[in-house]
Amino acid sequence: MPITRYLKHLDTLLFAIAGYFAVYFFTKYSGVGISPDSIMYASTAESIYKHGNLITFNGSPLTFFPVFYPAALSSSFLFGVDAVAAGPVINGLLFAVVILLSGYCISRFKSASIIYKWLALAAILLSPALLEIYTYLWSETLFIFLTILFLPFFKRYLDSPGVKQLLLAAQIAGLGCITRYAGITVIATGCLMIFANLKLDIKKRIIHAAIFGFASVLPLLVNLLINYFSSGYSTGTRKPSVTMFSENLHYFGVTICDWLGLTEAAHPYGATLSAIILIALITCFIWRVMQKGLNRYESIFLSFAVVYAVFILLIATFSRFEQLNSRLLSPIYVPLLIASTSWVPNVINSVKAGYKKWFAAAAIVIMVGFLYNLTLIDLKRYDDEFEYGVPGYSDDDWNTSPFINFLKKNRHIYKPGITVYSDADEAVYFFTGGHAKLVPQKFFRDDVAKFGQQKKFYLVWFNAMANAELISLSDIEKQFRTKKLYGFDDGAIYFVEKP
Repeated sequence: MPITRYLKHLDTLLFAIAGYFAVYFFTKYSGVGISPDSIMYASTAESIYKHGNLITFNGSPLTFFPVFYPAALSSSFLFGVDAVAAGPVINGLLFAVVILLSGYCISRFKSASIIYKWLALAAILLSPALLEIYTYLWSETLFIFLTILFLPFFKRYLDSPGVKQLLLAAQIAGLGCITRYAGITVIATGCLMIFANLKLDIKKRIIHAAIFGFASVLPLLVNLLINYFSSGYSTGTRKPSVTMFSENLHYFGVTICDWLGLTEAAHPYGATLSAIILIALITCFIWRVMQKGLNRYESIFLSFAVVYAVFILLIATFSRFEQLNSRLLSPIYVPLLIASTSWVPNVINSVKAGYKKWFAAAAIVIMVGFLYNLTLIDLKRYDDEFEYGVPGYSDDDWNTSPFINFLKKNRHIYKPGITVYSDADEAVYFFTGGHAKLVPQKFFRDDVAKFGQQKKFYLVWFNAMANAELISLSDIEKQFRTKKLYGFDDGAIYFVEKP
């Protein structure tokens, strides 16, 4: 096999290595970023390895998140390290492979351009959105990798529409579904492209879509059944959304503005920007269908961008979770980047020879300006975190906290038989290894009523959390008599009892 086959991907490999070291430098000071979700994943990973079950740090089964990410994290224990310690290496490798796969796909575009490839890979490498994801212990790290891995497998099916190729792609889509529930978008993308593939007759399209859909959704169905039988909930407790479609359209656009490096002055136009992007993507997809040009990498990127954008806007309108932000939209970054720019080399090639270099120069200048903006954002973030740590439970606000140090040194100050509550039960577990119950969320009225029936309990309260969805300390003081046992600037331990 000629060595030139590998040398032509040397540039992609260099970008991938740079991606690994970017994650390394951001996490060098205090390790991988840790959020409440991260602790859920890490504790379940430890439970999988040590006990072979899906029990989280709070003693309940994992249902709010799918199983595959903590299962993958549990493999770190085979090397003698826990998931948190292994996080920087795992994330660095995943980010490197995302860049490798992206470069592989780009090099097989219809109008392959080495300069376009370099600029696109630089935009992936320098993306503040992706660098944020890959410096935290979040399931998006694995999910983004799987969505990009899906592309070459599905492209192989489009080139040679056989059941074997279809099932291989379905396996990747299935893993995406049990990494994040949003993985259903990968299945939807595959089914959409199968139905829209006018090169196949309608009967074959229906059969292939049914095979692909069933094979890829099967792992998710198994995961949901396990969740239901272990907890009574298939995906955890969910509440209806409190944001309308127009609001979500705005937040979607605001995130895109931030990705482009625009100032807050552009935020009021977020909804308009979102609408323009959606209309453009859908129009381009319809045009590709009519031209019978779906069996191209550009078309698969485009299709996933359309499906994920529509899905995230709709799900945020009907189901309650955090406001649309960069983390939730991060899986669309690479597909949206490619869908928005992959047509540029085609246009330049179609321009008359005398004007081609001017069009190319203009496109390069625009892209370099975009990359410059990304670099400034990255440098500012690195400057903030170089001697502070990635924001979250691994940064210096927590590591140097007198309250946290007190909790670490006094893990057995609670009398046996008395329940411990906290507004950050995951923090109690992460720093002390102890267990506390989370105070109820305001909109779960049955839980609030049950909490109000408690006779006495300890309360570990972190002032920095300020979670508006949980009942507040003042709410508790209205129902109970509270006695501060130990107080610090950033938190306190209370003994609480009924009057």
